[in-house]
Amino acid sequence: MATAPSARRPPDLVVLHAGEPPPGMDAVEKDPRVGSVRHATAAELPRALPGADALLVWDLFSDALTANWAFADRLRWVHAATAGVDHLMFEGLVDSGVVVTNSRGVFDQPMAEYVLGLVLCFAKDFPATVDLRRRRVWRHRETERIAGRHALVVGTGGIGRAVARQLRAVGMTVEGVGRVARDGDPDLGRVTASPDIHDALPRADYVILAAPLTDATRGLIDAAALGRMRATARLVNVGRGPLVVQDDLVEALRRGDLAGAALDVFETEPLPETSPLWDAPGVIVSPHMSGDAAGWRDELFRLFADNLDRFLDGREPRNVVDKRRGYVSGS
Repeated sequence: MATAPSARRPPDLVVLHAGEPPPGMDAVEKDPRVGSVRHATAAELPRALPGADALLVWDLFSDALTANWAFADRLRWVHAATAGVDHLMFEGLVDSGVVVTNSRGVFDQPMAEYVLGLVLCFAKDFPATVDLRRRRVWRHRETERIAGRHALVVGTGGIGRAVARQLRAVGMTVEGVGRVARDGDPDLGRVTASPDIHDALPRADYVILAAPLTDATRGLIDAAALGRMRATARLVNVGRGPLVVQDDLVEALRRGDLAGAALDVFETEPLPETSPLWDAPGVIVSPHMSGDAAGWRDELFRLFADNLDRFLDGREPRNVVDKRRGYVSGS
């Protein structure tokens, strides 16, 4: 759907951030096609939203728009500086005519490289190597090959596809889990429908979660799913924390039903110091950074700037989110 601005006045833009505005905003603020550009933190959003036509959500994963939706009296377009938009899929926005776009594509390759790094970390036992060095212990060990191992990639969007291509490049076999079952996918080969994931889990040495968080994927990896995985398998989650039932994962790790888990996303972020995941056996914890390679902010802004041009010129924007599904159609 086109989003041509009103002929009567230039559209006003609000930039929601946590105190550090995105790079490149000077050019936007000087653009004669743009009316006012109002910067706001979450606390300032109620004063900034009235009269705004467009909103850039630069405060990653903020729920400030949900809390202040009543003030969005003219809003026509929301752009999220994230690939996942589950934090924006509240009833008021979903039911409105407001167009939502996301930053799909920016994080695909960095996240694929990060996943490959985690797979290598497990296979080559790097955590033990680092720990032994710290303790000045010389202990020879044998490690695993990754060529020939099988990965199940849950999520068939850009990130999941980039992960699949990266893992195939180092000799792993790959299959996917997505909304629709199919064979012969160019990146994922066989794709199993999400409701049938339990059929695919026993085949996997690595289960990679790269799916959006929706009603259908929330809690997808629970005790029953973990029980279908091999005791030698590892779980890697770079999607969203609530894809996994955390208590079930901790219990499976403690029982030795799973060889390990690498988690970049969590139900609560930052991960509380009291979380049992910190001490669970075989766990690698990272602070939601799998896609944040050097220069990522500039890439996010370039994508937004392109969509802003499209919005101002009345052209179709990129990465339009299907608000009922919670992701860009086709991903």
